[in-house]
Amino acid sequence: MIRLSQEQLQTIRAHAEKTYPEECCGIILGYLASESKIVVEVMPTENAWNTEASAEFLGERTAESKRRQYAIAPEVMLKTQKEARHRSLNIIGIFHSHPDYPAIPSECDRLYAWQGYSYIIVTVQNGKAGELRSWSLDDCHQFQAEAIENII
Repeated sequence: MIRLSQEQLQTIRAHAEKTYPEECCGIILGYLASESKIVVEVMPTENAWNTEASAEFLGERTAESKRRQYAIAPEVMLKTQKEARHRSLNIIGIFHSHPDYPAIPSECDRLYAWQGYSYIIVTVQNGKAGELRSWSLDDCHQFQAEAIENII
């Protein structure tokens, strides 16, 4: 289970609507509790797909469109990880949008996903954020739905 505030959920939805028709992305900071992940901050980032950073990280797939792919630049991940550590937090997940597509992970999402992270996907239909779901990888590197609890 992942626990987020209404404000954090709204930040994700607003970023998804702002970047439509391209995929948005961002980093989720927080900590692990006994039975759940507690979100402290969601950080919208630039979709670095098609930039030099994604070319180095993802190789030949950079010809794909930002409408169907996302990437967070490695230097952004590293900087965020260092800053989080100084705040006694961890990167506990990634969020991104699926423009005009369900909030279900794609095969590309699965291939580049890391175990231990939550992956929140929000669908955006005609510029309006809709269903928001969270996923995590199991031991067989397959996505499983993860419950989202809205905290105040």
